[in-house]
Amino acid sequence: MEFSDVQKLMNQFEQSSTRELKIDDQDFHLYLSKNQEATPVTQGQGRAPAAATATAAPHHLTTTNSSNKAVKAPLVGTVYLQPKPKEPAYVKVGDHVQEGDVVCVIEAMKMLTEVKSTCSGTVASIKVENGDLVEFDQPIVMIKED
Repeated sequence: MEFSDVQKLMNQFEQSSTRELKIDDQDFHLYLSKNQEATPVTQGQGRAPAAATATAAPHHLTTTNSSNKAVKAPLVGTVYLQPKPKEPAYVKVGDHVQEGDVVCVIEAMKMLTEVKSTCSGTVASIKVENGDLVEFDQPIVMIKED
């Protein structure tokens, strides 16, 4: 199954009233869930399951600023705010980032996708926790532009 086919399937699943979908076909395995407590996916590339990773409370800015720009999830999957368990986060509130800097990764179907900053500025807030399931176009990190 091609990645574009999987993306279409994920979008159709998201629009449907179906709560869970599991497909097993030889070497291809897909599990989608809209339930709050989804079963952790076995991680590839040396990652521990989401339940074993350290989580921190989301960091929110106390003031709202219209110049803050959202870095949004490009796909549905599990977000990881650090490269590996027990390693420092890609970014934290107060860090300065350049356009194109990696702010997190999203895992979908054992494939990791780097999520990069869309602008240069200071990280104002992180809207998700490590290991959270994120939706397409969901804000992950807010950046106060330079």
